[in-house]
Amino acid sequence: MSKISYVQKTFMLLFSFLLTLGLGLWLPEVLCAFVQLFGLKEDMVTYSIVLMYLVFVLYVAVPSLPRGTVKVKDKAVLITGCDKGIGFALAKHLHTKGFTVFAGCLLKDKNGEGAQTLEKMKCERMKVLQMNVCTDEEVRQAMDFVKSQLKEPEKGLWGVVNNAGISTFGDVEFTSMARYKKVADVNLWGTVRVTKAFLPLIRRARGRVVNISSMFGRMSTASHSAYCISNYGVEAFSDCLRYEQQRWGVKVSIIELGNYIAATGFLTRDHVESIADKMWSEAAEIVQEDYGKSYFDRQTLIMKSFCSSSSKDMSVMIDAITDALTSRYPYSRYEPMDAYWWLRLHILAHLPTPIADWLYKN
Repeated sequence: MSKISYVQKTFMLLFSFLLTLGLGLWLPEVLCAFVQLFGLKEDMVTYSIVLMYLVFVLYVAVPSLPRGTVKVKDKAVLITGCDKGIGFALAKHLHTKGFTVFAGCLLKDKNGEGAQTLEKMKCERMKVLQMNVCTDEEVRQAMDFVKSQLKEPEKGLWGVVNNAGISTFGDVEFTSMARYKKVADVNLWGTVRVTKAFLPLIRRARGRVVNISSMFGRMSTASHSAYCISNYGVEAFSDCLRYEQQRWGVKVSIIELGNYIAATGFLTRDHVESIADKMWSEAAEIVQEDYGKSYFDRQTLIMKSFCSSSSKDMSVMIDAITDALTSRYPYSRYEPMDAYWWLRLHILAHLPTPIADWLYKN
């Protein structure tokens, strides 16, 4: 569980007030009927109400317990996708914290702006390397480079942050198999490929694997199937890895991002327009006829609106990733997102599917 923002706390306290009214008006009647149905003692009604309210208030009001911090000195972290967005900002942030940072950049060999900016820092603790997470050879070369640059390779690498990712949109019938494969190859198989390559070094250090996922790794929505599939896969891979690595003392954390599409640089309104034009032109004639251009344009407009409404403030997600790397007892999941998406995620994750579908009709 991640830290709860002040906005979320305010909303939950308001909900607590409404819950208090509910406890006095209708919940006792519901519980009495339940108790009578199963032949339980009537005292169970009072105990149940008190317990439910106590758990809720404690969840909202009690601050996060101190979990200690690890010493950053002499610790090194590899970050993928450092050309721009989260990876670029995180590389600079962790460097200021004292980490040795291996910043993997897709465009280093093409003199990409992000790679050049990081290299100009001219610091021994900032090492920029070419890294395409979709290529076995480049990942192997990156691993060899990191191993050669570590002061004490036998002590391993403290952390890997699998940040490289891409996004897309489009209904299933408008999304080509090539686009499905491309998104999965970066977001999912890139994460698996990099993790497998660096895991021996991480185990030596009893270190951290931090995988950047999304709220769309635990809830689905129309027109995002390719992106949702890749993030659901990252969630499953991370959970399996966490179970396997417990015996080695390796901690695995998932960062479930909210709507930070502007901050990540995944998509812009112009990029959405170009993707939409390509999808429509490549769609089968029967698909174009059945869906209609007006429906397609409406979905494109919704995606543009999603881009415009996204947060550009990366501080919350940077703090979450930093906590996952530096806390002695990091959370398994962090949820840096605004109150609306936080609430929607938990409603869709916990309510019965028919009710959740009715609340959030796409």
